Amino acid sequence: MLEDILRAHVPEVEVWAYGSRITGHSHDGSDLDLVLRSPELKEIPIGQLVDLEEALRESTIPFFIEARDWARLPDSFHREITRDFVVLVGPT
Repeated sequence: MLEDILRAHVPEVEVWAYGSRITGHSHDGSDLDLVLRSPELKEIPIGQLVDLEEALRESTIPFFIEARDWARLPDSFHREITRDFVVLVGPT
């Protein structure tokens, strides 16, 4: 279901999962952290991000999903994410 939502709303974007659900330090209330990496790492239009967030909220996925745009994050966060991540969806 998550992959279908991502492909529908950000089809050209590579999606990485990172954070506690990837490192094995999660608990039942942990969210799933995603970072969206557009072609050429350019900013994803805000409207597209808002539509994705709405689709994720309205889904029946049983936990909260936080999706962030790589291009809008500071370099320090990039370094943190690249320490431990999984490519969840490749670009189409």
